[in-house]
This record gives sequence, C-alpha cells and structure tokens, in this order.
Amino acid sequence: MVRAPQPTETDPNTLACHAAWRELCEHPLFAPMTRERGHPRPDASLTLVAAPVPGSARVTMDGRITASRARRLDEAEWRWVLAHCLLHLGFDHFDPAVEHDAAFRAAACVAVTRFQRAVKLGREPDPLPQLLPTAEEATLAARWRREGVPDGLAGPPDLDPAPVRFRPGAEPSWPERFASGLSAAAMAGVEVAGGARGSITERAPHRGPAQRAMSWFVGSYPLLGGVAAGFTLVADGVLAQSQGIAIAAVSAEAGEIYVNPWRSLSEEEWRFVLAHELLHVALRHADRVGGRDPYLWNVACDFVINGWLVEMGVGVMPDGTLHDPEFAGASAEHVYDRIAGDLRRMRKLATLRGQGAGDMLGEALPWAGRRAGGVDLDEYCRRALLTGFAYHRGGGRGDLPAGLVAEIRVLEQPPLPWDVRLARWFDEHVPLVEPVRSYARPSRRQSATPDIPRPGRHYPEELVRRQTFGVVVDTSGSMSHQLMGRALGAIASYATARDVPAARVVFCDAAAYDAGYLPVDDIAGRVRVRGRGGTRLQPAIDLLERADDFPREGPILVITDGECDVLRIRRPHAYLMPRGARLPFTPRGEVFSLR
Repeated sequence: MVRAPQPTETDPNTLACHAAWRELCEHPLFAPMTRERGHPRPDASLTLVAAPVPGSARVTMDGRITASRARRLDEAEWRWVLAHCLLHLGFDHFDPAVEHDAAFRAAACVAVTRFQRAVKLGREPDPLPQLLPTAEEATLAARWRREGVPDGLAGPPDLDPAPVRFRPGAEPSWPERFASGLSAAAMAGVEVAGGARGSITERAPHRGPAQRAMSWFVGSYPLLGGVAAGFTLVADGVLAQSQGIAIAAVSAEAGEIYVNPWRSLSEEEWRFVLAHELLHVALRHADRVGGRDPYLWNVACDFVINGWLVEMGVGVMPDGTLHDPEFAGASAEHVYDRIAGDLRRMRKLATLRGQGAGDMLGEALPWAGRRAGGVDLDEYCRRALLTGFAYHRGGGRGDLPAGLVAEIRVLEQPPLPWDVRLARWFDEHVPLVEPVRSYARPSRRQSATPDIPRPGRHYPEELVRRQTFGVVVDTSGSMSHQLMGRALGAIASYATARDVPAARVVFCDAAAYDAGYLPVDDIAGRVRVRGRGGTRLQPAIDLLERADDFPREGPILVITDGECDVLRIRRPHAYLMPRGARLPFTPRGEVFSLR
C-alpha cells in the first residue's frame, strides 16, 4: 500500500512560527530547555492549534507551549512570543495560585520583558510601555494587589496553571536548565568576540580538554575569568614541538597561551596548567625578575603558584610539576633566595615548558592564527584580577591563600604616573639649591629697627657647575615630534621648579650634535632639532662624560624610542620612552614610559 504524500505547509504564519522555534532551539540560552533528549525531566515543546489562545501563546509547568494559528505574526514577533514563554519557565514563575492572581501575572510579564529587551530576543508584537518598573516580581505584585495593575501592563494571561502530574524524580527544574543556558550564552558571546564562532547560534567547533578548561575559567571561575577572556589559547602541536614546549608556556606581551595538545592531560589537569600561566601574567612575574637569573626566578614563581593552586583546589596538578610544601606561605623572592644556593640541582628541574627553559616567554611565537590587538597589559591585568577578586569574595567561593591575597592587594595601589616618578628622580639627582644667608652681604635694615644688622639672603655662585644635568635626545627618523615635545616639555618644567638655569643638551642620530648649555625655556619649545638620520646614541653619552665643562656626577636623561644601540653610561641616568617601547638591553637606570 502506497502512502499518499503529506501536504507541504504553505501558510506563511505557520512557517514563521516554526522558523522562530527552530532558532530558539539552536540558541545556547534555550538549548538546555528544548533540546536535552534522554533526560528524565521533560523538554519544552511547541504545539500549533487552530483555535484562538488568550494572547499569542500559553505555557504550562511541564514546558508545553500552545500557540494559535489565528494570530498572524512575522518571524521576529513569534520569536519574542515563544522566548517569552520559555523565560517564564526559566524564571520559575509558576505558582498554584497564579491563575487568579492578575497582579502576579502582570509583574512576571514585566520582569520577562525587561530581560528580553536587554538581550534583544525578537520584536514585541504588543509593546508594553517603554519605561517599566525595576522592582522584583514579588514587590511589584504586592504593590499592584493594593493599588491595582497600571494601565497598559495588564496583558492577557500566558501562564497556564493547569495541574500537571510528574513521575517521581522527573519533576522539572527549569531554573537550573536556564542557568546552564545563561552560562553557555555567555561563553558563546566570548567565542564570537574572539572569532571562534561567526554568530551566537552557530555551533561551536570541536574543542579538546584544553579549550574546555579555558572556557571554564571564563564561565565558572571569576577570579581568573577576566584575565582568561583577554588571552588566546594556541593549541598547536607542531608549534609546541618546534619551540620545545612540553606542556604550556605564555607570552604576556602577545596575549597568548601556548599548549601542547599532544600531551595526554585531563580537563582538570589543564585547568591547573592554565591557571598557572594566567597567574604568571596577572601578577606580572616576568617584569619582576630584576637582576635575578631568569630561569631560577621562573622556577621560584612556579613553586609559589603551584602551592597556591593546590591549596585552592583549582584542577589537578599534573605529574612532575614543581611543588614543595616547605615553601608554603613564602614569596617568590624568598623562594628564589633559598634555591639560588643549589644551582646544579635547580637547573635540572623542569617548568611547564621543559627542563632548563622558563614558561614565561618575552615575545610571541610565530603561528598562523589571528593576533589580538594591543592593550595596556599592566592596566588590563590589574583591573581583571581585582574585579575577579571582588567577585570571588562576594560570591562566597572560599578563602584564598594569604600570599596570593597579599599580591592582589598590592595591585590595588596603581603605579605612580611617569611624570611623578620623573619629579622624584629630579629630587634625588638634581637637588634644589637652597639660598644661603651671610653677614658678608647684609640685608636692608628694617625701618623699625635700623640699628640691628641682619644677614643677607642669596644663592651660591657657579650654579651651572653645581646644579645641572645632561639631556641626550634621539633625533632618528623613528622618533616622533609629539614624543620629543612632551618629553622636553616635562624636563623643562621640572628643571624650572628645581631652579636649574640651564641644561646641557646633545642631539644624536648617526652623529652627536652638541647644543651646549641651553636655558630651560629654550628646551621647552625653541630648540631646533638637528639630525633625523640613523640611531647611535653612545657618541652623545661619551661626549657628555668626557666634557670638561659638565659636572663629573651630573645625571643624564636619555629620550629615545628604544630603537638604538646598546648604551654604556657610567653615571646616574634615566630613560624617557613612549609607552610599550623596550630597550634592546637591560637598563641600569630608571625607565619612564610616557603615557
């Protein structure tokens, strides 16, 4: 017997309703409520009927949504109506007395409408007033029972309180499913922003345990979630093998964490590994090495971080990871001092990158993926970690190790601005010349007491030799006029405040151009810059250090963008550089970054 072909649905209204429902089922916010098959609890479903339905659709406690074909809506309006019903389930708005409580029904619809407007789920077919009350449902319902529901807010009932019987253990838990959907939607939004998805409804690509562990921080661990959201996970086995990365490494400057996906680690172990790398970045360990051995400093930081993570219970520590209970409660600086005496044994230990190599990388590794844009790393890490710390404490997620809390507390005090640090540098190296009083130059006698002699007040002679400084200005083609203007202006203002009459200025690119002693006002704006060739600053340094008319202990300020040769300066000095610039050598003097 041959079956007759089923008629194809051609009603535009029905097609729009089904299309809206399919889109909601694909949306990560509602997928746990509509597509979780095989679960003992019921899933939400849609039924279209020909008979009119109060409003546009009604929903029951077991997730059955009934909509009427008699209501003619487009796809965006159907999306709003059906999402409205699902949100009633997620917000747990069902109550046995809801059928006869118009105030509560109206308050529930107001709460759902506020949420829909915030996340832009469809278009309202019957718009409520633009300004809605912001109180919770219970508060609004209690007020409206006394005063009556305001005009325009008493819509048709869309909650169907018909009694539903469930099998034991199969009672619905719509709020839990909705909470899972919220987490999934937040994760999808991060992936869309990072380029992993084209849209929020697009299916996520297959993700390994390392990718799932990274997503866990963003969605479930606020302490490091903000830091993790700004970093790209690079799971490239070929890259990791070519760069000698056994498990993981991190480049703070590139905002990338490199993992070796060929290592057989569980998701819990990857959580430990990624938390380790994120704490390296958040606490700026790479910038705190100072004059220490970089590898031993990396090892010391690893001991401290791993001790914290074990105490906090974040993931599972992989085998072979650096951990010693004797270092519990110690700072990285203290651990470094203790391990520096046994260099032979400590150099045999392995970080997450491998034996003899630190997992804190200075520059990005070459790979074919999309690079993230540049950010102010210090400011980003400070804000992300402090915000995560506040959420961690506010959410009652347990205590943190005292050492970690102490380091986070330090971040609450932002670093001093470069101009304030420069002023302190002037205070230290260019002391203010105080006037002296001497009877050799008596002052004018006061008219009230003309017979009493008083000492005169005057400044010592030879101010240039006693109080001055040198300025070396990089005038190569890579330097911008704005940078030089700001730097010279700041120097001139502080020199004026210190009563410095003149400074020794040398412009330098491929050769040194000695401008001699210039009044500080000329430094600020009337200096004619020479050069604009290559970059060799050492001749200018040598000129100042060998000059007979420049004080032997006179400090030197070097204004450069970092694209210069290696400098050797044997007297007090400092560097003024644009933000983000780095010197090709380890500076001995202070470095001020202009912002």
